[in-house]
This record gives sequence, C-alpha cells and structure tokens, in this order.
Amino acid sequence: MSERLRNDLRQARWESGMSWEQFAQATSFTPAYLRNVENGNRSVTIDVAAAYDRALRTDGRFARELADGGTVPTAVPWGQDGAALTVLTDLVDGRRGRVDRRGFVKAGAALSVSAGNWANALLTRPSAAVEGAKSAGGTALLANMAGRLELLRRMDDELGSKDVREQAFGELSLAVTLLKAGRYQGAAANRLLRLAGEAARQVAWCTFDQGHRPGDAQRYFDASLRASAEAGDTTGGAYTISFAAVQLYSTGQANRAVALLETARSQLGRHSTPRMEAMLAARTARALSKTGAKAATGRQLHLAHAMLDKGPQDDEPEFLYWVTTSEVEMIAGSSALDLGDPAEALRRFEAGMRAHPSVDEEFPRSHAIYLARAAEAHLALTDLDAAIATAWQAAACLGSVDSARSSSQLKGLRAKLAPHTAYRPVADFLQAAAG
Repeated sequence: MSERLRNDLRQARWESGMSWEQFAQATSFTPAYLRNVENGNRSVTIDVAAAYDRALRTDGRFARELADGGTVPTAVPWGQDGAALTVLTDLVDGRRGRVDRRGFVKAGAALSVSAGNWANALLTRPSAAVEGAKSAGGTALLANMAGRLELLRRMDDELGSKDVREQAFGELSLAVTLLKAGRYQGAAANRLLRLAGEAARQVAWCTFDQGHRPGDAQRYFDASLRASAEAGDTTGGAYTISFAAVQLYSTGQANRAVALLETARSQLGRHSTPRMEAMLAARTARALSKTGAKAATGRQLHLAHAMLDKGPQDDEPEFLYWVTTSEVEMIAGSSALDLGDPAEALRRFEAGMRAHPSVDEEFPRSHAIYLARAAEAHLALTDLDAAIATAWQAAACLGSVDSARSSSQLKGLRAKLAPHTAYRPVADFLQAAAG
C-alpha cells in the first residue's frame, strides 16, 4: 500500500509539469522533505497526502488512498453539487458516516483533509467568494435566521456553549429542511447554504468547548467547510478553519493548526480584510507559540496589530466583532506564557484589560481563561498573593458560564496551586473551589 501510494504521488507530480520548487511552494513543504517522502525515507502522513491533493487538485484522491479503510470523511465526494446537503442531512438525522472518532490525532488528520478538500473545491466556484462574504439578499426568513445565528454567537460569549449548541443545532436542522424542500434558488439558495455552514460551525465550536470527543466536533467542522465550498463562501470557510485550528492547537497538534490557518489565508487572497487577517495572524501566533517558535510568534502578533491599526473597514464581516486590540493582547499573553516568559505574559494581559475595560462583562468565558493564565504567570514569578487574587477573579468571572474549556483552565490552575497549600490564602481558595 505505502509503496503504491508513493509511486502514485511521484507519477502525479511528474504529470503536473511543475518543477520541485514550484511544487514545494504549492504544498508548503520543502523539496528535500518531499523527495524523502517519495523515496521512502519519510512517512506519507495525512498532511503530506492532503498537500499533494491540494497542489495537484486531485479532489482528495491521495488522502483517500492513504486512509484505505475509511478513517477520514470520504464517504461523500467533495466538489459535487448537493454533496454538502447529504453530509448536513446525515448530521441532523444522527448518522455518523465513516468518520473516525477514536482520538485527537485521527480527528486532526481528518480536519487536515477537510481543509485541503475545501481549498480544492473553491477553485471551481471563485466568483461567489465576495458575494458569499457580505450579501444581504434573501427572504425575510433567511434574514431572521441570520439574526438568530448572530445572537447565538453573542450568547456563546456570555453564557457558554451548552445551551447555544442545542439552539445552533436547531438552526442547522431548519436550514437542512429548507434546502431539501428546494424552496430557494440562485442567490437565496446560496445564502441558505452559507447559513447552514455557519450553524454547523457553531455546533462544532460548542461541541469542542463542551469537552466532547474531538471527532464529534470534527464532523461538524467538515460539514461547515463543505457547505461554504459549495456556496463559494471563502470567508465563511476560512472562519470555520480558524476555529478548527483552535481545536487542533489545544489538543497537541499545533503544527497541523498552523498548516490549516495557512490554507485559509492562501484561499482568501484578495477577498480578505484587515480584521480577518488580524484574526488569522493572531491564531497562527497562538499555534506557533505552542511549538516554541518565539520569533515566528512575534512576527504574527506584529502583523495582527498592524492589520487592526488600519481601522474599521466597510466590508468587514460582522462575525469578526470580537477581533480587537484587547483580544490580540490576550492572545499575546497566552503565547508568552507558553514560551516561558511570564513577565511578558502579564504585561500583555494587563494591556489587553486596559484596552477593553468591560471585557469581563462582554466576554466572561474568554476572560476567565485569560485571568487563569494571568494567575499562572504570577505563580511562575512566585507572587502567590497576586496569583490568588487573580484566581478569585477568574472564578468569579466564570460564574454561570457553561464551558468545559474554561473550567479545565481553572482546574489546571488549581493543580499548579496545590503544592502551595501551606500558605493559608491558597488553601482557602482551593477549598472554596472544591466546594
């Protein structure tokens, strides 16, 4: 199997007529690395197979050949009209399909394949990309659905993901019903498909935030990407990829997250906007920080700030409302903490809080996470009093927010405080948290 696949990869590259340099640039791997893959000195990983598919426009052929047993979402072909509806219907009806759900790495591999297939599928629908990002057309029903999805985004910020997930699934179910009924044609049908993609993205994100198995979220991310590709919605698909990347770098797959974000950026091209670029750069920085790439992290954070400095743009997608200087500074603080610089982390966290004084009210779930990380930074600097004061703030901020991800961050902080229970304020906090 492996030798046959290597031969197929090599033959397809030869037939493309691309030089090694051109091909390497198209795949984002070095020529030396790819030569080693084809020669058998390196493994054919799912990322390599997806890169060949992307560069050679083979509609996922090599990823499917590598899978050879259906461990990635290949049951429904990409790039065919109506394929997205088939996948969305299966999700709404509770049919699992052929998606592997056994672990972080396999779900991450499947996401890599989905992103590569999304990029390939968009090549056949480039003209709809701008319209897909900002169209206000459609019927009153579609406008109301868009408004409800916007409200759910805000609810997720303030209340957490448990109830939001159920409501987003309801919106997805409604969208599927309307798509199957065939009531909408042309631009209206495209808009409905984009709304279905956004609803699937919200379900995916909430599924991840609730601590479900990674494969559960991956299925909805995949469906969202299929819907955005079929609708020619480059912006919506890139947004979905940015959230899938968070799942990846949060589950030990930072390099794969960086690759996904690069796929999103490369497809956006001239359809991107400053705030979108800022968001993708900030999340790339966060992923890079988990690999220890300090200089590269700094460059991405600088780019994020430079993009935000361009100011508001008329064509910015409304769903990027949360991408602010404050958020970029908070991401910078988290990155600095992972890079072993707690003093810089605190400086960045404090700058983020100054930039958005009401962040604890508008984004309590995210703020609780950042406060917990700030407490870890104080602890790393052996300032127990500041660590405990900040830990209390994090616990209060979390309050009624239902988010397993936030709770996990606070749990991790408690574990780091546990060796210091001889200090009474630490013992009091841990006892209260346990209660």
